Amino acid sequence: MIRFNWKRLYACALSGALMATSFTALVPVSCAWAQVSTLPDFADLVEQVSPSVVNIRTLEKVNAQPMQGPQMDEDMLEFFRRFGMPMPNTPRQAPPRNHPQQPRSEEQPRGVGSGFVLSADGFIMTNAHVVDGADEVLVTLTDNREFKAKIIGADKRSDVAVLKIDATGLPAVKVGDVSRLRVGEWVVAIGSPFGLENTVTAGIVSAKQRDTGEYLPFIQTDVAINPGNSGGPLINMRGEVVGINSQIYSRSGGSMGISFSIPMDEALRVSEQLRATGKVTRGRIGVQIDRVTKEVAESIGLGKAQGALVRAVEEGAPADKAGVEAGDIIVKFDGKAVEKSSDLPRMVGAVKPGTKSTLTVFRRGATKELTVVIVEIPSDKPVAKAPDKPVKPKGSAAAQALGLVVGELSDAKKAELRIKGGVTVESVADAAARAGLREGDVITQVGNTATPDLKTFESALVKLDKAKSVALLVYRDDMAQFVFVKPSR
Repeated sequence: MIRFNWKRLYACALSGALMATSFTALVPVSCAWAQVSTLPDFADLVEQVSPSVVNIRTLEKVNAQPMQGPQMDEDMLEFFRRFGMPMPNTPRQAPPRNHPQQPRSEEQPRGVGSGFVLSADGFIMTNAHVVDGADEVLVTLTDNREFKAKIIGADKRSDVAVLKIDATGLPAVKVGDVSRLRVGEWVVAIGSPFGLENTVTAGIVSAKQRDTGEYLPFIQTDVAINPGNSGGPLINMRGEVVGINSQIYSRSGGSMGISFSIPMDEALRVSEQLRATGKVTRGRIGVQIDRVTKEVAESIGLGKAQGALVRAVEEGAPADKAGVEAGDIIVKFDGKAVEKSSDLPRMVGAVKPGTKSTLTVFRRGATKELTVVIVEIPSDKPVAKAPDKPVKPKGSAAAQALGLVVGELSDAKKAELRIKGGVTVESVADAAARAGLREGDVITQVGNTATPDLKTFESALVKLDKAKSVALLVYRDDMAQFVFVKPSR
């Protein structure tokens, strides 16, 4: 005898899962929606991981005048404002009479954040911005033990910091494989939003490889993250940490359903260097890059929009010594494809300074391999510009057809831009103006043809198909970019 769960069948029918018209046809039909009994239960997971999550408070030494009003951490003030609760009255004791009030150095609460136990011997991981500028860092465990923490190292570029407390036998987190994380997968965050310790929120992975930083492809989720959650763990359904909650997108300061976490594999690489040397060493080659658009790729014969377009090469930098030129498109680094421009800084940054690496560049219709020696990222230094001398413009029939009046490039300008030649734009009109060209721009390439002087520039324009847009490699403000000029009809 066949028994039916009539409630489930009725629910399936309402959902459109049952389309049969006869009773007998109902027997083999299943309803996936009806088979789902409950939503995920996070209780066991939270019980497993929460002992590894810590609360972090930072203190800052300030020269303070005696004050009569209440003093409170900004995150807590925000908490009371949000929930409409009265501010606690915490007046300070007035100083004795007949004694001058002198400024004094005292420690004031600076911020509240989260973190988690990285190893049983007391290493804690959190965000660099949580401990930035702190004179003292206090770590509180779930058993209410409090420790003064030492900052082992903090890396602002990745926003990762490692702390050390004098404790042993701590419950360390399990680290998950970020490559197995899937969009749509459930994840959980544990932290101290607005100072509310061990708060649990849940959601799903909204996207991976989200480019919001120079060196990190973030994990995007819709987990509720608020001030104080920073530095806390993002946990998968296996109870493994896959990220560090770091940023939110918000217009109000609170959660709006978009949050970003540092992938744990990237964070571990940073933490290993911080624990070993207290700092992170990254490589550089000395180029400024931009993305390659579909229009650029098609116009120069690259085909697929990939790689990193070199807009400028720093004088004397490894790329300069290797022969990289502005307008080159770096399509591979050490044999690995550069799919998008943001991939290149991460690839180069992960290489140890002093290493010889190979760049594959696409230049004027052909690929070329260059050897570059990676150096360490230095502090930024302003670059002085050489004065330029005006050059009398010369007419060019082909250029004027595009709305351009161009002239020879001065030696000073060549030296400033560190290029062999080009033509300078003296005035623009019609098609050139519509394309966004400006007076003072320097054109060094027409299509895939280098144009070191007026003669070659004119010759290159004459050979072009007048019915198609022309791609010009243009220098502006020491940066190179492709500009497309569509001839007037």
